[in-house]
Amino acid sequence: MSPAAAQQQPETGVAGAAETLGIQPEAAPEPWQPLADKGIKLRLDYTGQAATNVSGGIRKDAAFAGQLLWGADFDMEKIAGIDGGALHFAMTQRHGKSLSRIAIGNNTSVQEIYGTQNTHLALLTWEQKLLDDKLMIEAGRTSANIAFLTSPIYCNFQSNSACGNPTFVFKTSNFTFWPASSWGARAKGWFNDRVFAHVGVYEVNPDRKRRGDHGFNFGIKNATGVIVPYEIGYSTTFANDRLPRNYIIGGWFDRGDYSDPLRDEAGGLAVLTNRPYATRHGRSGVYFRFDQMITRPDPRSERGLTLFGVAMFGTSGRLVEKSFFELGLLQTGTFPGRDKDTLGFVINDQRFSDLALENIRAARVSAGGSPDLPRHQIMMELAYGAQLSPAIRISPNLQYIINPDQTSVPFRTRDIKDAFVLGFKFTIDAPTLLAGRR
Repeated sequence: MSPAAAQQQPETGVAGAAETLGIQPEAAPEPWQPLADKGIKLRLDYTGQAATNVSGGIRKDAAFAGQLLWGADFDMEKIAGIDGGALHFAMTQRHGKSLSRIAIGNNTSVQEIYGTQNTHLALLTWEQKLLDDKLMIEAGRTSANIAFLTSPIYCNFQSNSACGNPTFVFKTSNFTFWPASSWGARAKGWFNDRVFAHVGVYEVNPDRKRRGDHGFNFGIKNATGVIVPYEIGYSTTFANDRLPRNYIIGGWFDRGDYSDPLRDEAGGLAVLTNRPYATRHGRSGVYFRFDQMITRPDPRSERGLTLFGVAMFGTSGRLVEKSFFELGLLQTGTFPGRDKDTLGFVINDQRFSDLALENIRAARVSAGGSPDLPRHQIMMELAYGAQLSPAIRISPNLQYIINPDQTSVPFRTRDIKDAFVLGFKFTIDAPTLLAGRR
């Protein structure tokens, strides 16, 4: 994958577990790659996420969700002599249940891996590097969230409020997500080794999110428009900075259809009239995100503490949420001899719009409930990532949700109780596992 694509989250990209869960490549044995000499790099990994709410939510329960990913990267210079060319392919098989859906009642999952629960074509793109690798263009069947608004830091956590991408963008736009691929293209240019500009365009098509879609329908029938994410940033690595950092400003123009949060086509309260919510067109938003390593005791090691944060705002359209703020810390290298382990804490705040609150309030009052609703949902997580071997990583985690939103159960007559969740996440990278058995 290109450097930009390789910064995707652990559960959703074609990158293997060694790249996606913060495992440094130099710590792992050379993965088993029988076709490497021919320019083909194989991918096969499995991610599982379990969760149980020991208190709070609608009822106590437990759920497991998992993803099997397989694919390959084709170096077209080795295969066909095309300098700077590469073909990327990946499929997923997702299964299991969402604890948030069955027991907590909020619309932000405590298991990031949940969604598009079938066998799906997730990635089929051509990547072309130009101008001595200063310009990268990628196009094909893909999704916006593996290239924009993502960082390898985020999926040291399990909650979908942080892992993958800041959840706000999916609540307030048609930002396309892994593995529900559609047509898309992006270009990323580096002005020097630290400053870049990045822009993309992705098909908005509700068919791609339907349960029966498997990603192999390449037509654009029923597409309603496109979404255009963009960003400019300052980015360094251990290769050119003692304390690596990323500072990125960006946003999106969503030129696709979406459902009004409150009204039906006749102007009534859709939740009460039982008519479809009105179709609207066009939204936009902006964001600022950063991560900054703040301690690195040994310049020969990547151990250290990193601070990261996100601020997001909707700028047009009739939105469910108005703003999102996130702040977290991640320590890489914990106890002696545990250089690849991580300990992290993240907290974020989703602020709901007047429209979203009015929708729930109308339903709740009609059922005899109180009109008083919390405006903010706060989610937090404490997670430890243990690198058991170069191929296997586990991450037990504790999550707490203050004011779980009621959007999935609007006729509930009282607030959902704050939820305390125990989570457990693991990833197995098969090529690296097989390398250790040769």
